[in-house]
Amino acid sequence: MTFHIRNMVCDRCIRVVREELTRAGYSVVQVALGEATIGDLKKADLPEIRGILLANGFELIEDRNARIIEQVKASVISLIRSDGPAGDRPGRKQKLSVFLARELGMEYTRLSALFSSVENITIEHYVILHKIEFAKELLKYGELTLSEIAYRLGYSSVQHLSNQFRSVTGLTATHFRKAKGSKRSPIDRLS
Repeated sequence: MTFHIRNMVCDRCIRVVREELTRAGYSVVQVALGEATIGDLKKADLPEIRGILLANGFELIEDRNARIIEQVKASVISLIRSDGPAGDRPGRKQKLSVFLARELGMEYTRLSALFSSVENITIEHYVILHKIEFAKELLKYGELTLSEIAYRLGYSSVQHLSNQFRSVTGLTATHFRKAKGSKRSPIDRLS
């Protein structure tokens, strides 16, 4: 049986879900962003699984629309955080709308309307928030120049990244990098 899980946003989340369910004695077949497949499951196991997930900051999704929204989020996060330059990654050579429609097998207009109605922001704004949060992470590491970060995130120019960064954070990217108290946000709480 496959479960859809909210707040799975990274490889560590996948590892935690796999380890915790295995530790509880379940036969874990597969775990990916936003879902886990468990073999030989009984309906009586659901409360325990729900508890395991909640104890680790995750939530079992039982509503179809909520599952779709989590799939959109997982696809966006995966796309933004993929290694390598943006132009070399799958999905980056096409429009976001085409990428998401293909990934989820649904019309983008339906995905967009559903996402906006539940999350109170557009998919495009959600993408911007995640790009900026990843830019903050890369800036704090100090390993890449602003130009390299802009290229990696698929911005057309450093100026475009800088404008969005200031619009979202209220700070310039340079000021953020130098400021000691600048904080990042958990990516599962962006919206």
